[in-house]
Amino acid sequence: MKKLLYILSFLFSLGLFAQSDALFKQGNALYNEGKYAEAIQKYDAILNTKKHSADLYYNLANAHYKLNNIAPSIFYYEKALQLAPKDKDIKNNLAFAKNMTVDAIGVVPEVGFSKLFKSITHSMSFDAWAKTAVVLVFLFVILFLIYYFAYTTVRKRLTFVGSTISLILLCVSLVFAFQKYALDKKDKPAIVFAQETQVKSEPNLRSEESFRLHEGTKVQVIDSVDNWRKIKLSDGKTGWLASEDIKTLTAF
Repeated sequence: MKKLLYILSFLFSLGLFAQSDALFKQGNALYNEGKYAEAIQKYDAILNTKKHSADLYYNLANAHYKLNNIAPSIFYYEKALQLAPKDKDIKNNLAFAKNMTVDAIGVVPEVGFSKLFKSITHSMSFDAWAKTAVVLVFLFVILFLIYYFAYTTVRKRLTFVGSTISLILLCVSLVFAFQKYALDKKDKPAIVFAQETQVKSEPNLRSEESFRLHEGTKVQVIDSVDNWRKIKLSDGKTGWLASEDIKTLTAF
């Protein structure tokens, strides 16, 4: 019975893949014909099947960009970038889309040790840091065993130094792995979808307006209360806005 269920599940997955592939090709054909709104419908139909890829989000963003849909184009370029963070075409098109936004927001520069530490932390993903730590564990164990069973003084010294360095690098890798995990967990970016939204000092309509944001602006969500989200800008400003005015770039 279980084998039958596995077979049916596999066939169903194949069917969904074939359907998604057909819709993707139809969407691309419509895009090439300049029928961007219809292409978007095809791409959205694929998303409704819970299938996603960098190419899908990239093409969807391009179609919205052609229609001057600022927020959706930036949103889907950002989604594509999450899946393909080194893709130059996505980065270039995202930069073009951001040029259509109204808000000019600066960035608080990081300097010194903090900048260096974050740069090293973000140089690899959490999984990469974790895999590095596992490799160093095996290397430490192997070198320690060689040291323990070695007879010559030279070999003992070399393996002792090697195992010590491996242990130190292991600890460093673990520090960066946990730091990367913490930073990724705190990272909750979102895109403003409202044409214009009032950012309040408190999570209620009666509070004072702190500033205004416009569609396409990227923010960080740092807190939530009911239907309000506390956001932070790259220049350090914070405030509250209605949750319906933004769309979060959630992890896959």
